[in-house]
Amino acid sequence: MAEAMELEKERERERAITPRSEDYSQWYVDVVQRAELADYSPVRGCMVIMPYGYAIWENIQKALDKRFKETGHQNAYFPLFIPYSFIQKEAEHVEGFSPQLAVVTHGGGQKLEEPLVVRPTSEAIIGYMYAKWIRSYRDLPVLINQWCNVVRWEMRTRLFLRTTEFLWQEGHTAHATREEAEAETHRMLDVYADFAEREAAVPVIKGRKSEREKFAGAVYSLTIEAMMGNKWALQAATSHFLGQNFAKAFEIQFLDRDNRLKYCWTTSWGLSTRFIGAIVMVHGDDKGLRLPPRLAPIQAVIVPIYKSDEERSQVLEVARATLTKLEGAGVRAHLDDREEYTPGWKFHEWELRGVPVRVEIGPRDVEQEQIVLARRDIGGKEGKRAVPQARLVEAVTQLLDDVQEGLFKQALEFREKHTYEPKDYGEFKEAVERGFALAPWCGSAECEAQIQEETKATNRCIPLEQEPLPENAKCVRCGEPAKERALFARAY
Repeated sequence: MAEAMELEKERERERAITPRSEDYSQWYVDVVQRAELADYSPVRGCMVIMPYGYAIWENIQKALDKRFKETGHQNAYFPLFIPYSFIQKEAEHVEGFSPQLAVVTHGGGQKLEEPLVVRPTSEAIIGYMYAKWIRSYRDLPVLINQWCNVVRWEMRTRLFLRTTEFLWQEGHTAHATREEAEAETHRMLDVYADFAEREAAVPVIKGRKSEREKFAGAVYSLTIEAMMGNKWALQAATSHFLGQNFAKAFEIQFLDRDNRLKYCWTTSWGLSTRFIGAIVMVHGDDKGLRLPPRLAPIQAVIVPIYKSDEERSQVLEVARATLTKLEGAGVRAHLDDREEYTPGWKFHEWELRGVPVRVEIGPRDVEQEQIVLARRDIGGKEGKRAVPQARLVEAVTQLLDDVQEGLFKQALEFREKHTYEPKDYGEFKEAVERGFALAPWCGSAECEAQIQEETKATNRCIPLEQEPLPENAKCVRCGEPAKERALFARAY
C-alpha cells in the first residue's frame, strides 16, 4: 500500500504545473503536455497532436463544418504540392510568403524540372482550378472549403500557437460581383465570431487588419482577436477580401449576362489548430485546462469512491447506471473505474484535463440516492452540490450550460477589465504592458512600425464596431489627425 501511495505521489510530481504568475509561457507548455494535448516531434517546429487534443480539434471541426454547410459551402480537397511558378504569379503573395516557403527540388531520386512548394495556403492552386471550372455567370458563386494541413517555415515555434506544420480549414469562394464577395468576407467573419463565442466561450473583437498586417495578396483582411490569460492578443481566425488580384493572376473569368468576359471576385478565410492554444490560454488556470463543455471531449467524468469490496460493488453498479443515463441523453461521459488510482488522484487528473463536470458517487450517495456534482469553472466547495439521482440528467445538462456561460462571462469580464483607452502616448505605453489599448491612430504604416519598435505592441485590428472619433482627434503617438481607433497589444 505504501509503495502504491509513493508511486502515486511520484506521478503527481511528474504532472506538476508551473504557476501562471511564475512563468506564463512554461505554464502553457506544461498544460499542453501534461493534459496530453500535444507533444514535440523529432522534426523541428512540428508537433504530434495526441488523441485528447485531436478530439478537441474534431469537435471544432464539427461545429465549424456545420456552419459552413448551413451557409452553402461544400468541402473539397486540393494538392499538398504547388508548382513554384503558381506562387510567383501574384507578386504581393509571393513576397509575403517567400520567407516561410518549404520547397521540394528533388523527387524519385531526380531533380524536378520545376520546384514544388509545400502548401503554405492554397489561393494559387485553387485559383488555377477555378480558372478551369468557371466559364459562365451560371457557375457562380463557387463556395468551397477544405480541411487540410499547411507548412510555413517558422523560426520560433510553440505548440499549437505557431508550428511549422499545422491543421486548418481554408475557405475559397468566387463571385460575380464585388458586393457579393465583400458580403461573403463579412459573413464568414461573423461565422467565426459566432463559433468562438458560442462554442469555445472565447469573446472576440471583430476588426479589419491594417495594410501592414493584412494577408499577402488581399485587398483587405478581417480578423477576430481574443485576449489570452496573460493579457496578450491572439489572432483567432481571418477572412480576406481578395478583390480581383488572384482572378487576374490566374485568369479566373466568366461570361456575364451581358455576354461580356469579366474577372471574378474572390475571398479566402481560415481557422487553424492555433485555436486550441487560444482555448488553453483564455480559460486555463493553475490546475490546468478548463474546457468549454461544447468542445470538451469528455463533458462529465464519473468518479466512484469506496473502500471495501462491498462498497465497491454497490457504488460501481450506480456509477455504471449513471454512465448509461448520461450517454443516453447525449452527454459525452466517462467512467473512471481504474483500480490503481485513488479518487483524489483522479480528481486532480480530470481537473488537469479540464473536464467541465465531475460526478462523485460514494457509499453515502448510494444510500441517499443522490450524486455529487462538481463544476470545473468554479472549483472548491462553492462549485459542488448534491442532487437526487432521479434528477441526474436534468442537473448535469443544466450544469454544462452554466459552465459554458460562466467561462464566457469570466473571459469577457477579464478582457473588459484589461482594455484601456489611453489619453496620450505615456498612458499608451503603460496600457500595452497591462492589456489592450484602444487608441486614435493616424493610419500611417511608419507610425505603426514605430509603435511596435518602441512598445513591442502590434496593431491587432481596427474594430468594426467603434464610436465615431471626436472632432480634431489626434494619433496617440505622432499627433497627426487620427483616422480611426485601432486596437494595439502584445501578441502571439
